[in-house]
Amino acid sequence: MHKRMLGRTGMEIAPIVFGGNVFGWTADEATSFDLLDRFVGAGFNAIDTADVYSRWIPGNSGGESETIIGDWLQRGGVSRDEVIIVTKVGSDMGDGRKGLKEDWIMQAVEDSLRRLKTDYIDVYLAHRPDPDTPYEETIAAFTKLREQGKVRAIGASNFSAEQLEETLRLAEQTGRARFDVLQPEYNLYARSGFEGALAELCVEHDIGVIPYYSLASGFLTGKYKSAEDTEGAARGGGVAKYFDDRGRRILAALEQVAGETGETPATIALAWLMTRRGVTAPIVSASKPEQMDAMLKAPEVALSAEALEILQEAGE
Repeated sequence: MHKRMLGRTGMEIAPIVFGGNVFGWTADEATSFDLLDRFVGAGFNAIDTADVYSRWIPGNSGGESETIIGDWLQRGGVSRDEVIIVTKVGSDMGDGRKGLKEDWIMQAVEDSLRRLKTDYIDVYLAHRPDPDTPYEETIAAFTKLREQGKVRAIGASNFSAEQLEETLRLAEQTGRARFDVLQPEYNLYARSGFEGALAELCVEHDIGVIPYYSLASGFLTGKYKSAEDTEGAARGGGVAKYFDDRGRRILAALEQVAGETGETPATIALAWLMTRRGVTAPIVSASKPEQMDAMLKAPEVALSAEALEILQEAGE
């Protein structure tokens, strides 16, 4: 398995990151263990989660995904240093437990470490900007965690080019740790938020990029043929919005390239994403083994210039 450097973190990751948001949601513990075994067994090594996963499910309180990953690690079969664990802090955990203030970060990291059953987190991300907390405070807290050996690298998710650039400036001015990993939303449909200034900033500063919603909540798999098909699906509410003229053009292009290559639309969508400027490895979720097969095959697919042009033009 050819691995890619994750920015300047010193870590190498395989070109697909497993999205752990499904653990404790659409995948129970036994299924999650099986999926993780398959993922690592195929030579992949990076797993993404967050403290808030999967609080949105009735009866859950958050931390379910981290707990499943921790139990999987504790079970054995893979050593801790063979996998890269990415988790996040900042989303609403209820009872005022949210944001990026130092006190909450220092408490939240201990909670994540306990659930993950590990003494360090490889990559710790600010889940989203916190307008109530100065960047200086957040960076100072993350720097302490690095100095304590509780996290190896830090970064951010959902930050704009302006926000990320400001954190880099402050880190340089103060001598504190800087964000070395970015997790933006990016896929064949959602492109404007990353392409352009944010992508160029990441390339310029050697920031590792692991995009989420790589398959647009399942839209780019081609399994939904209309907005009506999404009704009742676990992610249906997040998919219907893609069924506009542009979305249908993208699906048609995916079907065309998939037909010409003998691959699935999901595999093609991921293979396209891996070619994009600045991208290290897309995050992809799977709740079933057959879904995983499509995502694990993507690194083997080399898209032709003609195929790339077809996909590019469909999304413009």
